[in-house]
Amino acid sequence: MAERALRGMSLGSRSMESDVGVEFAARVTMHYDCEDCGHVTEIAMFAEAEPPRVWECQCGKEAVLRDHDRPEPTKPPKPQRTHWDMLLERRSMEELQVLLDERLELLRAGKLRRRSA
Repeated sequence: MAERALRGMSLGSRSMESDVGVEFAARVTMHYDCEDCGHVTEIAMFAEAEPPRVWECQCGKEAVLRDHDRPEPTKPPKPQRTHWDMLLERRSMEELQVLLDERLELLRAGKLRRRSA
């Protein structure tokens, strides 16, 4: 049986094409400097692309494109909404108090079981 097994390369893992005759797009290396930690991030980009002024540094802060000033923020960032904020968008405090009273009454009457944490 082993003599009749098909032998060949794994077709899905290797390409039969070569890089001969392929002309790659022109690239430039952009340098981003992090003001907080001093890291330098190098990014290869398409030569005709407009590079962004800021890039995320490896430390998680923002790095600025070399020889450029930090852009002014266009608008202040929105504060993060909590679950409570989203709940208050859907229901008023009076509605929430009625729901709480109903659930507490059911719990005290023994019709609801407490969840164990």
